[in-house]
Amino acid sequence: MRTKSVERSIADTEEPEHRLKKNLTAIDLTVFGVGVIIGAGIFVLTGTVAASNAGPAIALSFAVAGLACALAALCYAEFASTVPVAGSAYTFSYATAGELVAWIIGWDLVLEFTVGSAALATSFSGYLSSLLDGTALALPTQLSSSTDGVIDLPAVVISLLVMAVLIGGIKLSSRINQVVVAIKLAVVAIVIVMGVGYISADNYSPFVPPSQPTPDSEGGFLHTPLVSSIFGLDPAVYGVAGVIAGASIVFFAFIGFDVVATTAEETIDPQRNVPIGILSSLAIVTGLYIAVSLVITGMQSYEDIDPDSAAPLSDAFAAVGRDWIGDLIAVGACIGLTVVVMILMMGQTRVAFAMSRDGLFPKGLAKVHPRFGTPYRITLITGIAVALMSGFVPFTTLGELVNIGTLFAFILVSIGVVVLRRTRPDLPRAFRTPAVGFVATASVLLCGYLMLNLTGETWLRFGIWMVIGVVVYFAYGVRRSNLAREEAAARG
Repeated sequence: MRTKSVERSIADTEEPEHRLKKNLTAIDLTVFGVGVIIGAGIFVLTGTVAASNAGPAIALSFAVAGLACALAALCYAEFASTVPVAGSAYTFSYATAGELVAWIIGWDLVLEFTVGSAALATSFSGYLSSLLDGTALALPTQLSSSTDGVIDLPAVVISLLVMAVLIGGIKLSSRINQVVVAIKLAVVAIVIVMGVGYISADNYSPFVPPSQPTPDSEGGFLHTPLVSSIFGLDPAVYGVAGVIAGASIVFFAFIGFDVVATTAEETIDPQRNVPIGILSSLAIVTGLYIAVSLVITGMQSYEDIDPDSAAPLSDAFAAVGRDWIGDLIAVGACIGLTVVVMILMMGQTRVAFAMSRDGLFPKGLAKVHPRFGTPYRITLITGIAVALMSGFVPFTTLGELVNIGTLFAFILVSIGVVVLRRTRPDLPRAFRTPAVGFVATASVLLCGYLMLNLTGETWLRFGIWMVIGVVVYFAYGVRRSNLAREEAAARG
């Protein structure tokens, strides 16, 4: 239960061998946020969830998921302005709930960011394969994202290239991100502007399709939402239950705004700029998501959408005879998804950097490159792990693991902001969460309910990952952390 004070967390950022360069502005952070949030969620999950869970009401699923993120974002913004240190929720938890909880949330963030990077790399590969199919450059089945593939080679390659860019420096990453975000926003604009003319009102009827028994109902606990298993409910798709279940899946589309908080230590005037970056990026993207989902389900009946398609936006335009627009979207998606991989990987390296600096991981991993000012050792390890994961694990499995890890992090941050208000009311807060009691409680309840709508299989994998984390902590970190060493030295 030992805690690391906010003052000490900030002081640690000034150690010469662990000091990160401060280069980022509010605009950089907003672009980072938009860049990481617009990714596989909109390019892939829009079709999957519309076909399998919610129909045209996927727009409502995006709204529910966006609301959950907005509540958590308000809590993140206060924390980030109060504790402007790398590590995001890990650092916040260390200051409020103690070392064990901080380790658990840090271990959870490793899951969120590392698996998220891998998931987006496989999504990139899916759009690339769709773009190259039928050309001389078409990828062999064994080397693509196909279910029959032996290894997803494009996902491996993009992971390693992104790793190299991150080692090269945060400002380089930011500049690349700004260019690519402009391309992604152009692609989203094309989908909305070009797609509006092909909308058929008949495709919106019924907007919320009637509830139906889920095809996986015979799959037992592993393939059933946990809420159904707990309360003995019959699993269903579509209807209100489908909208909520869809929200728990498209929640993946919003992951990443919390990455902005992990860059606080590299931000100029973080007390002001980090809250701006978090809240503005989330607001921009939520509006775009709802608009795109309405266009896609208006262009094509949800019953005709292939739930297993890796490129549903391209498919929607192909269905109305505009293949060239679909190809253009595929090019933009490929370019755009590379940046999402990059920013999620960056988030993981900053969390692991903070944990290493605190002694919970080997301190040698927190070494900063003398020229580039980046945590190059942890970035190298992360890049290799993401490459291996994306090369051999399918997108669906990765995406659901990311969702449950992120929701769990949001719950702990929402609780932590209330705890810190009570334990350290004296701390200067450049941003204060409005109606903090209500906002934090609503965030916990909504995020918790979305977690319950994930399958038992996802919960089982998450539980195994967290058990491994607890074992690692008690085998290593509990005795080797900086605070543990200081306690031992004080005892003599």
